[in-house]
Formats: sequence, structure tokens, C-alpha cells
Amino acid sequence: MTRRVSIITAAYAPLSDYFKATIESVAAQELPDGWELEWLVQEDGEHPDLEGMVAGVPGIKYSANNAHTGISATRNLALTRATGDIVQVLDHDDVLLPDALKTLLPRFDEPGVHWVVGQADDLLPDGNRREYESALPFGRVAAGAVNTWAIEHGGNWPIHCAGLLMRTQLVRACGGWGGVPVDDDLVMFSALSEIADGYNDPATTWLYRIHERQTHKSAQWRERSSDGRRVALQRVQAVRATGLAITGNPADSPSLDEFEVGPAAKDGADGRPWWKDQG
Repeated sequence: MTRRVSIITAAYAPLSDYFKATIESVAAQELPDGWELEWLVQEDGEHPDLEGMVAGVPGIKYSANNAHTGISATRNLALTRATGDIVQVLDHDDVLLPDALKTLLPRFDEPGVHWVVGQADDLLPDGNRREYESALPFGRVAAGAVNTWAIEHGGNWPIHCAGLLMRTQLVRACGGWGGVPVDDDLVMFSALSEIADGYNDPATTWLYRIHERQTHKSAQWRERSSDGRRVALQRVQAVRATGLAITGNPADSPSLDEFEVGPAAKDGADGRPWWKDQG
């Protein structure tokens, strides 16, 4: 049976200087036997302008917000369209190396592994690469271990969320990306990694681009740099206090069911719930 990985990319035209390299890296991906790829590009902003850049890319599924909703909402809108067993995060200025998915997807064959990350080199403005040492040992990472490390290191996580692969159903179960102005990925990952084992792979599988227009270098991000991480730490505390845990097997669950979504209850005639108008 063919399995599918869904790459999720939140794109934004005014900051898309390096998107062409990202597109090329997705098009060059090699997959393990029995896997196929879909790429969900979700463009934020009132004036979308990137659809033409991805036209013709194998597996592409493009959609535009037609409004400025921010990166968290943009990622979550893409998540609603994901049909893969696994989601791969990819920012629109980063680069996947050709064997990234071929290397990392087989890690999910190990029972109980629910998230996987490979190593990233910094891609410097001059085109050179700089290695980034892993803060955690390589191999299986027990549930909660990354959060304990973060608690001990001032709310700084030892896993780079921009390169994560995760089971789609667990991302959904944890509420998707957090509705915060900054570090929405940490807010999500803190909950997911608290209840699920992962795998820290020693292979370098992606390049993290360093440039002056990176989102985390913006004035808003700097001003609120501690807020998202505080929310993430509070989520860890809440998950531990309530004893939330995985009881089923997300690997055996369908990645996407189609639901019929009716009108909102408040939109019924004369302000009455819509079901009052039936029959």
C-alpha cells in the first residue's frame, strides 16, 4: 500500500526572495519505496502572487488565504488539506537536501516513533554552510525529554522545529500550530513531544537559510520573543499535570476523513440555530 507524506509550507510573497531554491529542493526529493509526496503551499497575504512559481511542480497543491492571517493560521489551513500519514515542515526560504525524505521516512517504521528530525546546516548569505551541533544524543528520544531539556535551558528547545516530520494525526490531536504571534511551532511541538517518542537522526537533511529578512529577526518577533516559549512551557506543565497520553495508535488511523460541514448555527433564519429551520 502506498503511503504519503505531506510537506507543509506557509509562503508569503513579500518575503519570498529564496522560494525558488525551496521549490527546486522539493522537486528533487527522492522517496523510499512505497511512498508518494504532496506539497501543500499555503500563501498568506491579501495579494497572493506565488501560484505561478509552483505551477507544474509534481505533487503541488496550492491555496491562497486572500487575507493576512499570519504564519500559524496559514500552516493550520494547509493542515486541513493534508492527506498524508506524515507531515513535513518546510519554510519557504529553507532547503531540503535530495535524500531528506528517503533518509527520514523509514524511521517511522519503528514502533512508537511519532516524530523525526534530521540535522541542519546553516546556509550562510555567501552560500557556504556551517554545521550546527545537535544538543541531544542521536537516536530515539523518549517522550518529554526535549521539554525537560528546554525547562533546564531557559525555555530554549534542543530540536529545530523548522525541519520536523510528524504523524499527521498527532499534529491534529495537539491542536495544530499554536495561535500565538511567535513560536507557534514550539507551542505545538511541546505538547506532541511530551506524549510521543521521536527520533533524532544524525544525517544532515536540510539547510536553514540565514538572511536579514528572516521572520524571527523582525521587530515583532524580537519584542515578543519570550511569549511563545512561555506558552509552550505552560503547555508542557499542563500536559504533565493532566497525565495526557497516547492510548491508540496514530499510525493505524486514516490521515484524513471527509466531513460534511453545514452552515454555522448562528447563520439560521432570524438568528435561530439552523437546525430549527429543518422540517
